Amino acid sequence: MLAAQALLSANQPSRAIDVLKRSKDTLPRAAGDMAFATAYAAAHDTANAVASYERVWLEYPVSTQAQAAEIELQTLTPLLGASYHSPAAPALLLRATKLMEARNFEQARRELTALAESSTGLEHDLALVRIGVAEQRARHDAVALEYLRAVDVKSPEARAEALYYTVAAARRLNRTEVMDRAVEQLERNHANSDWRLQALVAAGDEYFVLNRPHNFESLYAECYEQFPKLRQAAYCHWRVAFSAYLENRNTAADLLWTHVRSYPDSDKASAALYFLGRLAERASKWDEARAFYAQIQRSFPNYYYAVLARTRMREPELMKAELSPAAATLLNKVNFAPAYLTPAFDPRPSTLIRFERARLLRAAKLDEYADLELRFGADKGEQPAAFGLELARAAQLRAEPHRAIRYLKHYAPGYLLSPVENAPREFWTLAFPLPWREPLEQYATKAGVDPFLVAALVRQESEFDPRAISRARAYGLTQVLPSTGRELSRRLNIRGFTSAMLFEPAVNLQLGTHYLRALLNRFNGNEEEALAAYNAGNSRAAAWLLRSNFHEPAEFVESIPFSETRNYVQVVIRNADLYRRLYAHPAQ
Repeated sequence: MLAAQALLSANQPSRAIDVLKRSKDTLPRAAGDMAFATAYAAAHDTANAVASYERVWLEYPVSTQAQAAEIELQTLTPLLGASYHSPAAPALLLRATKLMEARNFEQARRELTALAESSTGLEHDLALVRIGVAEQRARHDAVALEYLRAVDVKSPEARAEALYYTVAAARRLNRTEVMDRAVEQLERNHANSDWRLQALVAAGDEYFVLNRPHNFESLYAECYEQFPKLRQAAYCHWRVAFSAYLENRNTAADLLWTHVRSYPDSDKASAALYFLGRLAERASKWDEARAFYAQIQRSFPNYYYAVLARTRMREPELMKAELSPAAATLLNKVNFAPAYLTPAFDPRPSTLIRFERARLLRAAKLDEYADLELRFGADKGEQPAAFGLELARAAQLRAEPHRAIRYLKHYAPGYLLSPVENAPREFWTLAFPLPWREPLEQYATKAGVDPFLVAALVRQESEFDPRAISRARAYGLTQVLPSTGRELSRRLNIRGFTSAMLFEPAVNLQLGTHYLRALLNRFNGNEEEALAAYNAGNSRAAAWLLRSNFHEPAEFVESIPFSETRNYVQVVIRNADLYRRLYAHPAQ
């Protein structure tokens, strides 16, 4: 890219095009097409310039280059005369859909309306339907529902999409009767459509929120029975299996074991193993329970259920028990995901060359290009975990722990499946950093809260970015709302409080820790319940506790109807365990 810019500045557009062609497959997408377009225009190759500008405008409509491409197209397309053909309807439909995905709903609606007026066939029908989709995605659900129920389209594909978004709009409006009719129409007329699968999950989730097992179990069962190979099948099967466990049905053990065998790489395989262990304990089958818990620790060592499994293994009966040979044999046949091994982090010679290039760039104060060098190496498949570790080191040196965490999550995505000893300690302390440790421990101790729980919460809330702002406009390390900050500052006698003070790590930690302590008091010291309240609010957490007669916190957690909150609670508990192992008991 830099070479092409230099050649264009030297009035050598043909050479610039040659340079870009040699790296065509590795250029950044929108910027790469824009570079080609600029070079073609400079070489007076109008046809190729228009094609490249058009690709930017169509495929990357919210990129910084799209507006400039549109301006250039207005100048260049008249020069092609009759040889120029406007973009085809499918390309225009894709552009409008991408605008909608980027939440530019008004622009998407305008372009879809124009496309519906100018096209025929499938594109015409899809454009009409997606006008209603744009309204639903913009949360204008009443408008969307009325529109989608009335829209007249002939294409089965478009009709199925309209019915799914009817389900989505009706769900947000609590119109379950309309939702049910749309699901029935999908079953009757579009039985094998992916839109039907999505509707089954959405309707099932609505009844799960409403705590109506009779309704959600049948919907989820249709999901995994009729779409067994698709990604959502594991989620649907888990919801049915756990419901059977919670209601202590005879089918629970078979369903949980089926989940382990059929979906060993699902997010809930560790949960299924845990609850199989709990069923075995109830039956005094200590050797079976031990086998299930041991498998969790082998295959999911840094998951929420591994934390629980280690706790269960300290029970006297389990400490004395041997592993059940029969259960171990069956578990050995399950294809659990492999763990990362240490060599993934040991740089090969070709990787070390890129490391040295990046370090030279940093020495020249060109940090941006140093990161690009490493990211390119990682994206080319050259030891991505090792590159992620090197990027994280550089971010840590810049006092950007949040970037270090993100690099490791991106380039070593399966790291939680690996035991701590399978990666360098440096990897784990960069993935689970502890900046501002002194004020964190000071305020946690004062509030009587485990400092590692506070660190775990901060990692999940902000990834230790003191300038973080959430969609709900919560600020700083512990993500405190300004209104909450004002209330807490009065209780703590913090004078002259302003919202900007939430970006100060010490102030934010003091307020967030005090709030967490209050929630722990409110929920009798139960961490899972307090964390659910921290994420979703007091009233919701209290209401969720009434959904069943829970025997242990894990049952409550799996019954939380909001997936965001359910995952949040499990991740924070898991984080706290890792922080203890890394910082309180580093040898473990």
